[in-house]
Amino acid sequence: MNPVVLIAEELAPAAIEVLAHDFDVRHVDGTDRPALLSALSEADAVIVRSATQIDAEAVAAAPRLKVVARAGVGLDNVEVPAATARGVMVVNAPTSNIVSAAEQAVALLLAVARNTASASSALKAGEWKRSKYTGVEVQGKTVGVVGLGRIGVLFASRIAAFGTRLIAYDPYIQPARAAQLGVRLVGLEELLRESDFISIHLPKTPETVGLIGEKELALVKPGVRIINAARGGLVDEQALADAIAEGRVAGAGVDVYSKEPCTSSPLFAFDNVVATPHLGASTHEAQDKAGLAVAKSVKLALQGEFVPDAVNVQAGGVVAEDVRPLLPLAEKLGRAFTAVAGGIAASVTVEVRGEIVSHDVSVLKLAATKGLFSSVVEEQVTYVNAPHLAAERGVEVTLATLVETAEQPTLVTVRGALPDGRTVSVSGTVTHSGARDVLKLTEVDGFDVEIGAEGILLFLRYADRPGVVGTVGTLLGESGINIAAMQVARREAGGETLMTLTVDQALGADLLTSAAESIGATAASAADLRDE
Repeated sequence: MNPVVLIAEELAPAAIEVLAHDFDVRHVDGTDRPALLSALSEADAVIVRSATQIDAEAVAAAPRLKVVARAGVGLDNVEVPAATARGVMVVNAPTSNIVSAAEQAVALLLAVARNTASASSALKAGEWKRSKYTGVEVQGKTVGVVGLGRIGVLFASRIAAFGTRLIAYDPYIQPARAAQLGVRLVGLEELLRESDFISIHLPKTPETVGLIGEKELALVKPGVRIINAARGGLVDEQALADAIAEGRVAGAGVDVYSKEPCTSSPLFAFDNVVATPHLGASTHEAQDKAGLAVAKSVKLALQGEFVPDAVNVQAGGVVAEDVRPLLPLAEKLGRAFTAVAGGIAASVTVEVRGEIVSHDVSVLKLAATKGLFSSVVEEQVTYVNAPHLAAERGVEVTLATLVETAEQPTLVTVRGALPDGRTVSVSGTVTHSGARDVLKLTEVDGFDVEIGAEGILLFLRYADRPGVVGTVGTLLGESGINIAAMQVARREAGGETLMTLTVDQALGADLLTSAAESIGATAASAADLRDE
């Protein structure tokens, strides 16, 4: 049965096409709460826009859920902590609508400056009143940009083309970076006092809600025009309406509201307010880009791959192409480590050696952590909840990087200290066969090996002597277990030996015990390294 992808709001046909070949794509009206909760019961992924609420109740109604995807930038309608607690990945499309949002802010600014909306309404009502709708030029004015993130930067570059002077408030950007953009950084109060136009481009956080309120609006330059196409609630709507009524603010362009959908606001009473129903991302291009981006993320997530746009995954971000093949290797090394160790370690270090460390390889620690717990906890282990599982069990996982290598150009080692004082390690590398990446184990607990990191691996430790290989092979053959590969590693003749076998079927605990007893093994374990 293919995984079920539930689409709760309209999605571009091209995005649906990305999913249709590999998944069971189903549709539901996300605003119909009972229908949504019912449909979620069989969903492995759900894709929403802004109208569908994915809260703790919705997450609890979806026992199979692996990923929530928001086809847009914001996540106001997704309860991320609830999803994270359940190990559910949350993804969005952070760059899909940035151009459209920046252009919407420019459009609102120009419409407010020239009274476009009210003049249009008046003319359509049969009124020709040119003098009533006299506006102001943008050229030569000071434009204050509140927030120099991706959208703020795009807005600034576009409005600069009108011959404006740009100032900005953003406590998280360096002055040198602002200078490169042709923007002078100032404090918020200075921006309020100097700006002829103010455009807001901030995310909605506890710190930014109500950022522009009654106190701030008392400081503005008389005749200022304010644009908010970012998030509702950043500007106090009642305070802004009061400032417009008093004449301190000459007009406003508003695309977002503290509560949406919004059909009633004190701002709607003014002709010099241009109000639109959250159209920042409402272009065909942005909708298509958002849908395609999250469809690709959902596909990656359901295939067990790392998702760069996951917002609740530690070490999120762009993974270098050279690092990507090491992700499945690190995860499989984590699984093999837990099998060889026979349980959970007290502490683990993920060592990465080679020139690969010139890239950010922190995601390999996350992948190894996912592997460490995949066979020892009941719940689904994901990139999202793996760090939490480690923290809950008091397992400290650290990352070490070294440029020099031994025999391999790139080597990843998972090394851990066990509660009984023992130290266990498992190492591996990636080689290439044509266009195919080949994952190999190169070391298991101090024994040099060279065997594929795939399938089901058996590890048997015993005293070196003749006949052991035949004994194990006969026992497995009589049980219908086919051996695909086998390697014996020893440090010296007659000394401790490690036999590693790749078998085609999973062994029951009884058969593994029988195999161990038949050769007097001092340790026996199995690691399932099959792709999920």
